[in-house]
Amino acid sequence: MPTILEHEFYLSEILGRKVFARKRAVGRVDDLAIAESARLPEVTHVVVARSFGYASLLVPWEKVLLISNHEVVLDLPVEELDRYEISPQNNQILLKDHILDKKIIDLDDHDVEVVYDVKLAFQDPKLYAAEVDYSHYRALRRLGLRRLAKLLTSRNSESRVSWLYVQPLPESLGSFQGNIKLRVSKDQLSEIHPVDLADILEELEGGQRVALFNVLDREHATETLEEMEPRVQRELVRAINKDRAAALINEMTPAQAADILAILPADQADAILKLLDREKSEKVEQIIDHHDEHILLYGSSELIRLPPETPAESVLARYRELAKDKEVVMYVYVTDAAGTLKGVVDIRDMVAAEPGQSLGDIMTSNVITLSKEATLRDASAMFARYGFRALPIVDERDVLLSAVSWRDVRSTRPRLH
Repeated sequence: MPTILEHEFYLSEILGRKVFARKRAVGRVDDLAIAESARLPEVTHVVVARSFGYASLLVPWEKVLLISNHEVVLDLPVEELDRYEISPQNNQILLKDHILDKKIIDLDDHDVEVVYDVKLAFQDPKLYAAEVDYSHYRALRRLGLRRLAKLLTSRNSESRVSWLYVQPLPESLGSFQGNIKLRVSKDQLSEIHPVDLADILEELEGGQRVALFNVLDREHATETLEEMEPRVQRELVRAINKDRAAALINEMTPAQAADILAILPADQADAILKLLDREKSEKVEQIIDHHDEHILLYGSSELIRLPPETPAESVLARYRELAKDKEVVMYVYVTDAAGTLKGVVDIRDMVAAEPGQSLGDIMTSNVITLSKEATLRDASAMFARYGFRALPIVDERDVLLSAVSWRDVRSTRPRLH
């Protein structure tokens, strides 16, 4: 696993860095190769340029031992370098050759700008291409005009676009001379809504999700975190640096902050609370304490209960009537004559049911439930773990008492005095 001192950096900052095969200098970084095998492309190779007529090297990312501010160290003995004198394949995307300084066009073929840099994000043990940057700030920095860049331009997120919005490049590239095309129109670039970004992040593999989330600016990251499912919120907050987590949560309202901290293990929530502003921390703790109230106070008996022999197709035909005035409508709860909960059927499963099947045939009999003694905190943890939209509440004999939706748990707010 490589050691990387900067978890976020730009392509222009690594190009030209000295490369060492363990302790011996062998060349400089000339390019990075990526693979678009997932939503966020992964760096697969480092291209090393060598002097004195030696052929360039194409070194797999797994052989990178260290990336510091000044050098890249490979875990290779010098005598093995000739094994890596390989030319990049036509299907390999080279960030400098194929992406840098190429024109960006949007979905409607309108010019946006030129790619001046590529932002890279490291998440153990992988390096991802996270964003393309078309800001004049990065253009001036590449020219070595750092002071002028600070004076004349600002580092704003509206001059970057996530790689998620870059269309795949041709499979056979050679020395690609085309444009970089986006999946969105020009006027949408600064309007990528946190709800949409949250949906995309939820689909990504864990390492990719953290890498992309870490390059978002604070405001965008905070708004996106608020829109995510509880399970993903918990995974992200646990994975990112605690100082960054606290900085993001500090931007939220006390109620929003409490929603996220309430689904974390107590020791992690306490560690973040200590980093918040004192006034904010006190309000958040007050709301979290409110989560000790019994869940029965927030459950609703207005739900759909039907016996197991009910035909699934008849439920679909009568669904509008059955759901009228109900508060929990995304599930049908299957109960016997005594009211005992026997199973649950998601509306989506009902649509997929075969003709002639009953609720008993398609129901999930291993039902995740809340006991009547459970608290709001218990419910939050259960929603975070399983991602259900509602949970049934039962007594000690599994009699269905009511159900509570994630929306109601999330929107429950005590008054702050």
